[in-house]
Amino acid sequence: MTTLAMLTYDDALERFEPVIGLETHVELGTATKMFCGCPTEFGAEPNTQVCPVCLALPGALPVANKAAIEATIRIGLALNCSIATWCRFARKNYFYPDMPKNFQISQYDEPLCVDGWLDVEVDGETVRVEIERVHLEEDTGKTLHVGGATGRIHGATESLVDYNRAGIPLVEIVTKPVVGTGGKAPLVAKAYVTELRDVIRSLGVSDVRMEQGSMRCDVNTSLSKPGAEWGTRTETKNVNSLRSVERAVRSEIIRQANVLEAGGKITQETRHFHEDTGETTSGRSKETATDYRYFPEPDLVPLAPDPAWVAELKAALPEPPRVHRKRLQDAWGLADAEMQAIVNAGAVELIEATVAAGTSADGARKWWLGELARRANEAGVELGAMNVTPAQVAQLQQLVDEGKLNDKLARTVLEGVLAGEGDPAAVMAARGLEVVSDTGALEKAVDEAIAANPAIADKIRSGKVEAAGVLIGAVMKTTRGQADAKTVRELIIARLG
Repeated sequence: MTTLAMLTYDDALERFEPVIGLETHVELGTATKMFCGCPTEFGAEPNTQVCPVCLALPGALPVANKAAIEATIRIGLALNCSIATWCRFARKNYFYPDMPKNFQISQYDEPLCVDGWLDVEVDGETVRVEIERVHLEEDTGKTLHVGGATGRIHGATESLVDYNRAGIPLVEIVTKPVVGTGGKAPLVAKAYVTELRDVIRSLGVSDVRMEQGSMRCDVNTSLSKPGAEWGTRTETKNVNSLRSVERAVRSEIIRQANVLEAGGKITQETRHFHEDTGETTSGRSKETATDYRYFPEPDLVPLAPDPAWVAELKAALPEPPRVHRKRLQDAWGLADAEMQAIVNAGAVELIEATVAAGTSADGARKWWLGELARRANEAGVELGAMNVTPAQVAQLQQLVDEGKLNDKLARTVLEGVLAGEGDPAAVMAARGLEVVSDTGALEKAVDEAIAANPAIADKIRSGKVEAAGVLIGAVMKTTRGQADAKTVRELIIARLG
């Protein structure tokens, strides 16, 4: 029996063309829920932010949240969408324990915003991702599966439901199929979600914190032979980090290619992405629109946004993130490739905040794209999830600029900051890591280095000053890297004439 070799990512791209699509859910940062007056604060005790409306008790009627409607229109405008002059809500029927009403108030064939686009940069190339629709709905509650090893229903001993999230305004942004990106499909997916997050954050309508679930992405992937009809798609649900968006697309391309190459068929289904393995597993068969039995929501009147109001909202939109980045690039004096590296690392806002806290762009970039990026990559987390603030990075670089730390000592101080030991100045003091520049304290170490290296000392006496590096290294070793190299060099030259 012949066993087929597993196809790699490159093998898959030689045989198939990927098509991707992204459905991104964004929880709006309104003070109250979509159809009632319950608060929306994250992290409250379970089932303490509920009322008869969001619990769907008999006789309770919804009232639409104007602030949520305005926020949705602003998102649509920022994504170059057309805004409907008339639209309405619809009931989407499905039966989950975290759905109090057994239906979700959403929008179906009459969304609030349609036909937009968002440009993203990938490897120096601009890719236009077309937006099919931006519509408004309510979020579900949250089911917690306990007693198992994975946090999923399989293997759990019981499930608990928290309805605090039920009814929070939720915007869904759906792209049209993204074709022709080839091997860059995973990068395009990540770049799109990154840019979308930046756009929404710039509007101030959501904190778009993926780790808290206020921004979630469903990734659709399909493969087909070149020139053939598009293949059957799968939908990887609730991917909750930018890094995972890229990994989920790559994983599905490899998986689907191996299934098709072995003569199998792709099932239209939802799938779960596993952060630990970087792979997806089957969820449930994917419903079609007919299965949800949509019909117009009878308890809510249609929406008819005044075109004059929409025009006012459009005129008040903030500077687009791409324009903002270009302005920062010019201010920081960076080449296109240097700025793109910052964008790819998700460090634009971090570096901007670090500069605002009192250091140079070069100093901020050095830490966020160097030591911190390395540590984040090793830990498998986003750069912004590191346990250090832009203000702390700025203080760290200031200590280097003032000569109180060298780069080696600064990395040790950063380690203490990441471990929760306090701000850089406090860690430096507590660990006794400040650079020693007092000549009195260094003279003994210099004399010992000269005595231990007579041949080197003779070279310096004969005019070969570059040989001083050996003695400087010896002093640095003696002082555990805390000696000021410039001061040590001056002492050596003075000693040896």
